[in-house]
Amino acid sequence: MTTRSKLLIAFVSAQVVVQAAASLFGHGFVLVAISDLIQLSLLLTGALFFLSNAAFSTGRTRLFWALLSIGMGSWFFYQGLWTYYEVLLRQDVPDLFWGDMVLFIHIVPTMAALAIQPNIEHEQRTSKLGILDFTLLILWWLYLYVLMVLPWQYIAPNVKAYNHNLNVIYATEKLALLVAIGIVYLRSAGIWRKIYSNLFGASTAYALSSYVANWAIAKNVYYSGSFYDVPLVVSMAWMTLVGVYSRENDLQRGPKSVVNNHGVWVARLGMTAISSLPLFAIWSLYDHSCPPEIRNFRLTLTLGCMLVMGAMVFVRQYVLDRELVTLLHISQSSFENLRQLQSQLVESEKLASLGQLVAGAAHELNNPLTAMLGYSDLLTEACQNQEQRQVSEKIGQQVRNTRSLIASLISFAKQSPGERSMVDLGALVQTAVNLARPQTEALHVKVKVERSEGVQPIVGDSNQLLQVCSHLVNSGLNLLGESGGSLNIQIFRRADFAVLELSEETAGRLRSEVSLRTSGLGVTACMGIIQNHRGTMECISNPDGSAVVRIELPFAYQNSAAVDALRPSSSAFA
Repeated sequence: MTTRSKLLIAFVSAQVVVQAAASLFGHGFVLVAISDLIQLSLLLTGALFFLSNAAFSTGRTRLFWALLSIGMGSWFFYQGLWTYYEVLLRQDVPDLFWGDMVLFIHIVPTMAALAIQPNIEHEQRTSKLGILDFTLLILWWLYLYVLMVLPWQYIAPNVKAYNHNLNVIYATEKLALLVAIGIVYLRSAGIWRKIYSNLFGASTAYALSSYVANWAIAKNVYYSGSFYDVPLVVSMAWMTLVGVYSRENDLQRGPKSVVNNHGVWVARLGMTAISSLPLFAIWSLYDHSCPPEIRNFRLTLTLGCMLVMGAMVFVRQYVLDRELVTLLHISQSSFENLRQLQSQLVESEKLASLGQLVAGAAHELNNPLTAMLGYSDLLTEACQNQEQRQVSEKIGQQVRNTRSLIASLISFAKQSPGERSMVDLGALVQTAVNLARPQTEALHVKVKVERSEGVQPIVGDSNQLLQVCSHLVNSGLNLLGESGGSLNIQIFRRADFAVLELSEETAGRLRSEVSLRTSGLGVTACMGIIQNHRGTMECISNPDGSAVVRIELPFAYQNSAAVDALRPSSSAFA
């Protein structure tokens, strides 16, 4: 506990001791002044300390302390009026005192603070409805005071009826406060449970002390500063020390409960309050013990409150309808997302099964292809006729192309990703061209490779990317094999991407070539590999009839996830 808190506790305790000691003296002006000023000081200290707690809090906790400070401030204002009459004017407070409304209302902010319940997690949607429901309850308490007390003060003044009704509804309000504190106490835990227990103790002490004071007033034995004020001062001091205790603990980090039916009970209380208005109207209509003007006033007041509260119910229903529509849209969207996810899962399972099937079939095809390649090479060596030799060479080349396609399918069907490293795209393309050199010489096709400056390395699986480059080069050579021509390969930089473009210079076949590229299994495998490297692959048909295959791959510093995977972990250096 800080020194400041200890001094404050000592200051509050000293005032209670002074009040108890002063009550031993006889009735007089000094005793009245001491008692009124002590109560005024305690209430001011509590209000300021609650306000300080609100300044150092956030969210609902701040609103909680702010409302408590308003309640203490209203109580302080009422005590200031009492002190003004007894100390400055040196006269008794009037029997029909307009300030009694302030005393009655000062409990309402405390009820509002309890309704906030900062110890409970709230949803934003329920908070709006909770504010409307609690506003209905606040209006109901104000309506009850105006209905029961004000007519005997202004319409048909009657001190006895005024005091009786005021004491009854004020006792009812204090009892409702104690019930509310008890409910939130049972729903709390940890520090908040101790806070609510102290609030319950202070409120109980105040309720009992005020009841005893009212009894003494009725017996004409009460005066300010008497022994009957000591329990009242104790309750004020206790309420002030609640703020001191909470300041010593971090309420923001205290345990918070989750209650699902909080908004339901507040709404039920609000509806109960509205439902009671017709009962009050019937009671006012048939209560012949009251003057007619009071009955008319009560009926008019009840009808007016029914209109106001009915409008608030309409607003609440409107807000509730909007929230329900919003929740319906969210539910529909979630359902659609769930259906899409289910469809994607089914497709993923199908693709996984298809990949396993393709991988198995590819492995089975490799054996006869190896035999076919061996026999074609033997046939080429055995052929003496030049035409037969060319045919056997074409057979061997097509078998090699098929083996390359199967290798791409096997690589794409693998479940586990390959090892990735820093890759030079230009070097990969040059390697693919060198591997295809025997085919280019046999088909009389020229391959032009242009590499611009500024192309930085990429991160990827060099084997998979080499398969993509080899497949694209071999596909272009096969398409150009019959008529000849040239295959142009360009590697350049565009923003933060390395771009690879392949194009042919043979006219008349380009549009069909584009369709072949976009529909083959080899192209599908290549696109899958490029997408796994966070790149894009597209086949473009230009207006002049030319066709371009374009691949874009991000530079290494753009592919941060892959770069992090290449870095050794800290445990490697341990």
